Amino acid sequence: MPIYEYQCQSCGHEHEALQKLGADPILICPACTKPELMKKISAAGFRLKGTGWYETDFKGGTNKKNVAGEATPKASAPKAESSANSKTN
Repeated sequence: MPIYEYQCQSCGHEHEALQKLGADPILICPACTKPELMKKISAAGFRLKGTGWYETDFKGGTNKKNVAGEATPKASAPKAESSANSKTN
């Protein structure tokens, strides 16, 4: 559940509330009890950094599957074609 920030338009009191996404906003200020509490727009409390998440992350066992549903290919030696093409260029 997200944490929403509120500020009273009457007394200036700031309030945080843990609410469900579909919950109605709080209107009554807990400090002055007037119905002038307004929801503030604020940034999220976390940041996603790095290269991202992949389907194979955190999978255990020997039978890992890739996105296509095929078994993960085993490491193989480089193909001779690619090395021959690079020498001619």
